[in-house]
Amino acid sequence: MLMALGTFVFSLRELAPQTVERSATWRHASSERVGARPARQYLGPGEETIDLSGVVAPELTGRVASLETLEKMASEGRPLALVDGSGKVRGAFVIVSTRTTSTLLFQDGTPRRIEFVLSLSRVDDVAKASGASA
Repeated sequence: MLMALGTFVFSLRELAPQTVERSATWRHASSERVGARPARQYLGPGEETIDLSGVVAPELTGRVASLETLEKMASEGRPLALVDGSGKVRGAFVIVSTRTTSTLLFQDGTPRRIEFVLSLSRVDDVAKASGASA
């Protein structure tokens, strides 16, 4: 297992990302001051996004149906746990976009190669973020 998003397991047989790109930000409010640089106050974590990209070559590796499964999961809009191959839980993420590029087409238009990018955005537990107890 390379990683898992909810119940979907990324693997060489199903769908294998070749690149995992992570971006994280932290929020700081700014207040203007006379004769000095603006004052900054830390507000907490900002956006965290992960882009998974790779190639599906149905004759060799990956399945087109796996991309369709991920698009169905995205349509449900639910946060999904992202777990890496070592078992570390990376948090809850939603699928915000998919992008595919089909190349090397057969006569009937079926692609031999599909490049994909799956974009995820981290979401926090609303009850936890608001301070409510369970």
